[in-house]
Amino acid sequence: MREYIYVLKLKPEYHDEKSWTGEHHEIIQDHFKRLKKLCEEGVVVTAGKTDAVDENGFGIVIFQADNEEEARIFMKKDPAVMKGMMTAEVFPYRTALLKK
Repeated sequence: MREYIYVLKLKPEYHDEKSWTGEHHEIIQDHFKRLKKLCEEGVVVTAGKTDAVDENGFGIVIFQADNEEEARIFMKKDPAVMKGMMTAEVFPYRTALLKK
């Protein structure tokens, strides 16, 4: 296993949360629940987002996978990516320093 990171960005039409429907809120809840479960299982190392709510905002997920293809599949199964609310790009990643 090795580490990968995927970077998520809300599509511009979703920058203003006031325009979200109930379905959009459900998608984001499913996104969070999935990451929380996978974090508890030890697959996700960390996940988070910036405070920016415009084109400068982004989220990251650092996780473990066997190879790049598995990492891409993992990323594409994110509900926010699958349902088209967010774009995502995956990269091989290596933690160099970690807070104790």
